[in-house]
Amino acid sequence: MKPSARYVKIVEWSDEYQCFVGQCPGLIGPCCHGEHEAEVYATLCDIVDERIETLERDGKPLPPPTAGRNVAQWNDPA
Repeated sequence: MKPSARYVKIVEWSDEYQCFVGQCPGLIGPCCHGEHEAEVYATLCDIVDERIETLERDGKPLPPPTAGRNVAQWNDPA
């Protein structure tokens, strides 16, 4: 598992900017945008990976993980 999997990534529509905006709360704020949700998500994942690599390379601590805090809950339909 990549370290970036420990961080929630959000892509949402912005009425103000009329595009999708991506961010990773706790790690990086709004940092990418575009017309296509899937493309913004892919770009966001790349940015998050690069941010983590930069922090690790510079010897800086990573922020606390945001995944696993019940932001998105799985409801088992069974």
